[in-house]
Amino acid sequence: MTPSRTHLVLLLCCALSCGAQQDDGPETDTRGFGGTETYEGMWVSAEGSRVLQSRLTTVFLPIIYIIVFVVGLPTNALAIWVFLFRTKKKHPSSIYMANLALADLLFVIWVPLKIAYHLNGNDWIYGQGLCKVLVAFFYGNMYCSIAFIACISVQRYWAVVNPLGQRQRNNCTAVGVSVAIWLVVWLITIPLYLYDQDVYSRNLQIHTCHDVTRPSQKKTAAGYFLTMGILGFVVPAVVCVISYVQMLRALRNSMADPAIAKRRRKAVVLIVTVLIMFLVCFTPSNIMLLVHYIHLLGEAENSLYGFYITTLCLASLNCCFDPFIYYFISEDFRQHVKNTFLCRSERTVERMRVSFSALKFSKKSNTYTSETGNTGSTEC
Repeated sequence: MTPSRTHLVLLLCCALSCGAQQDDGPETDTRGFGGTETYEGMWVSAEGSRVLQSRLTTVFLPIIYIIVFVVGLPTNALAIWVFLFRTKKKHPSSIYMANLALADLLFVIWVPLKIAYHLNGNDWIYGQGLCKVLVAFFYGNMYCSIAFIACISVQRYWAVVNPLGQRQRNNCTAVGVSVAIWLVVWLITIPLYLYDQDVYSRNLQIHTCHDVTRPSQKKTAAGYFLTMGILGFVVPAVVCVISYVQMLRALRNSMADPAIAKRRRKAVVLIVTVLIMFLVCFTPSNIMLLVHYIHLLGEAENSLYGFYITTLCLASLNCCFDPFIYYFISEDFRQHVKNTFLCRSERTVERMRVSFSALKFSKKSNTYTSETGNTGSTEC
C-alpha cells in the first residue's frame, strides 16, 4: 500500500470513529444532568436517561400532580371566593391569605399540562412558549407562596405583641406589601423566558421541558436559581422561624392566666403545625435545587436528579395544604365556609346573629326564650 493510500485510510478511519462516537452519545462530556450539546439537540447522560424513562417521572409524579389539581383547584377557588365576597372586615392576615390563595390557584390551573407531560413519557408537545410559561408559573408560585407565608408569620407575631394596632393603616401596608411581592416575583421570573426550557433529546427522541439544561446556558440557569434559592427561600425561612419563635415566647409568657391558657395552647399547636408544613414543603426542594445547580455549574457527576425533581413535585402540595391552614387559623373563615355551603347570604347570617343575641338563655330549661315565650331549645 502506498503512503498516500495509507494516509487516506487512516483519515477515513478517524472520521468514522469520531462519527460513531458522536452518534452513540459520548460519555466523557456528560458530567451533570445537562448532557452533551449537538447541532441537532442534546445527548442526555445515562443517569438522565434513566430518570426520564423511570416510573418515578412517568407514574409517581403525575399521580402527585393529579392530587394537587383535584384538591387544590376547588379549595383555593373557594378560599378566594370567601376572602373576596364573604369577608367584609378585612385585616392584614386575610389580605395576605387571599394573595397566597391566588398564587396557588395560578399555579394549579397549569398543572394539567404538567400531568400530560409526564404521562406522555416526559415528551413536551406544546411548544417552547408554553413550556416557559409553565416553568415561570411553577417557580413564581413557589416564591410567592414563601413570601406571603413569611408576611403572615410577621403579621401574626405583630398581632400577638401589639393587639391594639391600627387596623386601617395595617391594611394599607398589607396591600402595598402584597403588590410589591407580585411585582418583584414576576419581574425576577423574566430570566426564565430568556433561555431554552424546551430542549430536544436526540438519544431519547423526546422534547423535555425544564428537565435538561444546555451546557451553553448552564451558567445563566445556575446563577439564576442559586440566587433565587438564597434570596427567595433562605431569607424568608429565617424570617418565618424568628417570627414563630418570638411568637411562641410571647404566648408562653401569657399562659400564667388559666382563663386564656387553653386558647393559647391551641395557638401554639397551630403555629408549630404551620412552621412544620412550611419547612417540610419548601426546605427539601430548595436545598436540592441549590445542590443540583451547584453540581451542574461545577460539572460534577449528579446522581440526585431523581430526588431533586421529586422534592420539587412534593413542594407543590403546599397548594393543597394552604386552604386548610386558612380554615384552622381563622374562625371567621370557618364560619364563612360553612355559610357558603349552606347557601346563606351575608344578610341572612347577620339577621340570625341579631335575632340570636336578643334571646335569653335559661340554664334550668336549657332553652332560649324571648319576651313572648319559649322560642327554641339547644337540644337536637
